[in-house]
Amino acid sequence: MSNLWVPGFAGPLDDLVDRIHRRIELFADDAGVEQAYVEVVLVDGARYAIESLDPAPGYGFVTIRPHPGEDVPGEVIVPIGSIRRIELSRAAEQRAALGFSVPAG
Repeated sequence: MSNLWVPGFAGPLDDLVDRIHRRIELFADDAGVEQAYVEVVLVDGARYAIESLDPAPGYGFVTIRPHPGEDVPGEVIVPIGSIRRIELSRAAEQRAALGFSVPAG
């Protein structure tokens, strides 16, 4: 299988996701909110309000867990290169339940 192509990021995804989690925590602290509201925009235009980002399964892929809703998948596994942008904002009262949960540790 020498022709197997794996898309994505050449570096350690665990470190990248840890750094994103730290940035989200710093944003929430600076904004004075308990949780940030986080949206991920993919290159195909899909936009998800997410509750978590996980470096699994690896090999250039991450798992995005959108907040539950109509016509929203439970999880989306995407190549890291398909993430166009991660948007952070204060969780407004009407969407406070949609904050991002950074893993303890």
